[in-house]
Amino acid sequence: MDTKLRGDIGEQAAVLYALKQGWGVLQPVGDRLPYDLVFDVLGTLLKIQVKSAWFDEPSGNYVVDNRRTKTNRRIMLRDPYQLADFDFALAYVEELELFYIFPVEVFISYGSEIHLVEAEKRQRKPRSSEYRNAWNLILEFSRLRVQLAIAMQPVSEA
Repeated sequence: MDTKLRGDIGEQAAVLYALKQGWGVLQPVGDRLPYDLVFDVLGTLLKIQVKSAWFDEPSGNYVVDNRRTKTNRRIMLRDPYQLADFDFALAYVEELELFYIFPVEVFISYGSEIHLVEAEKRQRKPRSSEYRNAWNLILEFSRLRVQLAIAMQPVSEA
């Protein structure tokens, strides 16, 4: 399966999950933006980047590249993402139908790859484990944005 198809499957899995939560989903036209989807959660619009993980035989882990990949006339360029590029990155492990939900600041803090450890082979859980199916982070972030918007409304003088 090529990487484009794998990415499309990951994006559609994210769309399906969001719709099941009752969230709105918007898809940008084309693929030149640094995000793949926009979720409307509690009236808050969140930019979402979806990445598909692959299985790395030597390490026994699923791996996600946390850089932007651009192809231009057979040349592949990889650049780091920036804080303003999106709000959350969803790393999809298709074989397990599982998502890791990373806030952008966490996602870009890794080197070039994030290893998602699904085997119970370690005594200590890796940092990425706290983001396993952490959909609550998206809901909490949306609630905070709503509270902030309410707090910033001007007080009317009576």
